[in-house]
Amino acid sequence: MHIRIISGKYKGRRISAPKNLPIRPTTDRAKEALFNILQHQVYIPELKILDLFTGSGSIAYEFASRGARHIHAVDRSYPVIKFVKKTAEEFGFSIKTVKKDVLKFLENTPHTYDLIFADPPYDLDKNIQKKLINLIFEKKRLTPDGIFILEHTDKINFEENPYFAEARKYGKSMFSFFKQTNIEQN
Repeated sequence: MHIRIISGKYKGRRISAPKNLPIRPTTDRAKEALFNILQHQVYIPELKILDLFTGSGSIAYEFASRGARHIHAVDRSYPVIKFVKKTAEEFGFSIKTVKKDVLKFLENTPHTYDLIFADPPYDLDKNIQKKLINLIFEKKRLTPDGIFILEHTDKINFEENPYFAEARKYGKSMFSFFKQTNIEQN
């Protein structure tokens, strides 16, 4: 499986992921759309980023190629973490990898982030996805103006969540955006 970096210093570079990794990378079309949205909202080089369910590391590499220097990539799969760490070292990306269950990581990490991206398996129970959203806000894992982006199937809707800001659809993928400021404005 090939992963392509779509912009930044390493634009066009391809990364070959082992076939046995348990991953479903974000499509180039969806990734490009996501970063087009973000470029109008944030200045990437200054962000502290958390990539949950990192999988191939595609999103983490994209942030790193665009100048982000503080990236944590979390996944519970040892082969995934090993691959992302090796790839980050080859490119000179400052991506810190963490092999841990995502929910346990969120429970225990002392860090806060400006942007959290999560791309859990599409067959993950919606209740676990809701727990993920709530845990991020209850444990204050985002900075006050931070953004949480959840990639999920278009069959799920999170509009009822009080932190929900907007959703964007790209093919069968959805990006739901959540912000602390939504609660403060209501």
